[in-house]
Amino acid sequence: MPVPSSPRPSLSVWLQAARPRTLAASVAPVLVGTAIAAQIGALRPVVALLALFSSLFIQIGTNLANDYSDFKRGADVERVGPQRVTQSGLVEPAAVKRAAWLAFGIAMALGLALTLLSGWPLLVVGVLSIASGWLYTGGPWPLGYHGLGDLWVFVFFGLVATCGTVYAQALVVPQQAWLAGAAMGALATAILVVNNLRDRITDAKVGKNTLAVKAGARFTQIEYVALVICAFALPFALGRPWPLLALPLAVRPLQRVLRSDGAALNPALGETARLQLVFAVLLAVELWR
Repeated sequence: MPVPSSPRPSLSVWLQAARPRTLAASVAPVLVGTAIAAQIGALRPVVALLALFSSLFIQIGTNLANDYSDFKRGADVERVGPQRVTQSGLVEPAAVKRAAWLAFGIAMALGLALTLLSGWPLLVVGVLSIASGWLYTGGPWPLGYHGLGDLWVFVFFGLVATCGTVYAQALVVPQQAWLAGAAMGALATAILVVNNLRDRITDAKVGKNTLAVKAGARFTQIEYVALVICAFALPFALGRPWPLLALPLAVRPLQRVLRSDGAALNPALGETARLQLVFAVLLAVELWR
């Protein structure tokens, strides 16, 4: 599908392509994982920063790869969500693809540094994370097109990111890291659920069979509610109730998900990301104190 030749993209266009409103999903688990490492006396600030930027660049690479792959598959033709830079012609497809691999390359370089500091398991985690980031919507059998996106986000932006951050600093993964990782994964998945609920009609037309397409709107709304409830229930298992202070931030996105559809769901993306970040900060502070 040809797009018109575009001028050299500005910094603002590349920022748009990186989807900054969703990046809380990569920051939040690192904050919580670092707090757990600090709690058990294993805080390593340099390692924590490497983990943070590696997580950020993996997500940026995934977002760019998604922008490119969805365009190539025709999934953004009738888009109702925020503008995508490839489909809109703001950036040529080849440039977006190169930018995705550049972001993944930076993440790999940071991962190699983590490997030198914390051991080979971090290399395995990094390679798997980057490969799955590309295969989420790219490759011969894209995960997001077969209803596996929700599980992928829960695992990699929840369990892997949180537990990997703890392991990189402490070289162990205590039970509380898995519980905290599940909470982070639930809220990260909730962001994706909003996106898939909004796009389910246009996704179905191009064969992008997300879980929302397969199961329908009502199931997807229930899934969102269940993920939020799960996230707020898990801190009680940790004996850390402070994240409940973020509960008021859940009201508006819950209302939108249950009452709105299409483009009217766009604000719920940023609201859910903000909920996750505030939740993570509260949990991290309580774990660390």
